[in-house]
Amino acid sequence: MASQVPAADGNQRPGQQVPERPARFLPGLPVLAAAVAILIAGIILLWLASRFGGDARTALIWLGIVLLATAFLGLRGLTAVVPGRAHVVQLFGRYRGTIREPGLQWVNPFTNRIVVSTRIRNQESAQAKVNDADGNPIEIAAVVVWQVRDTAHAIYSVDDFTEFVTIQTETAVRHIASSYPYDSRGSEKLSLRDNADEVTERLSAELAERVRPAGVQVIETRLTRLSYAPEIAQAMLRQQQASAVVGARQRIVEGAVGMVQLALQRLEQEGVIELDEERKAAMVSNLLVVLCSEQATQQVVNTGSLYQ
Repeated sequence: MASQVPAADGNQRPGQQVPERPARFLPGLPVLAAAVAILIAGIILLWLASRFGGDARTALIWLGIVLLATAFLGLRGLTAVVPGRAHVVQLFGRYRGTIREPGLQWVNPFTNRIVVSTRIRNQESAQAKVNDADGNPIEIAAVVVWQVRDTAHAIYSVDDFTEFVTIQTETAVRHIASSYPYDSRGSEKLSLRDNADEVTERLSAELAERVRPAGVQVIETRLTRLSYAPEIAQAMLRQQQASAVVGARQRIVEGAVGMVQLALQRLEQEGVIELDEERKAAMVSNLLVVLCSEQATQQVVNTGSLYQ
């Protein structure tokens, strides 16, 4: 959503996106030194007022009060900005800018300064139970690495930007989980288990779009938990085991057929023995039994011939 330009009269309309801008401030150390000096001068004037009488005493008292009030305002405007934290300056409900420069700074003492952390944060979503694209219930959770980039949006666009990121993270994780199947099952479709990198990239893109109004930048997302729900975990495990067994059997059969073909070709090329079609069929059957059997085969000595 594009940021709107504030109105000329300075009034901020409801729902208006307020972009971050630098606030006006002065170095705080010189102001601190001046405020301390003024404070000491005010105390001295009040002490001297006790030694005089009449109009001189009244003038010293008022002058001392003015100096003390000036020192108080100078000290109240001091703001210590810690690295990794920004201060949003607000005057009478209106945004006046953000201070990001670390150190002791001085701003208008009548302003309200809201502290916003700009450090990188890790946030893990709650474990959610969602139906994937095939309708199978799965359990999924993700961790999100994010950072506040626009402090004005974070303060004025949403009520609580941390809670906003939490809710949008859970929403994005549920939407991504329901958009893809858990397992591709040999197909070329994207799946949550087999294409984790592609899925997390799309999750990051969707989450970044969702939290952009809050001035938040998504740095990285990763799935921390991905599994079938307990009620179907055993059935899906058996299905995966059956698929693995079928795949292994297919590889074994393909290898056995290749070995039988090679054996027949070598016997024919080297002229070791001449086999008719019936003997070839018997030999192929015996070799396939030996190569494809799960258990060790035992040798049988044939004392007769194939036809006896």
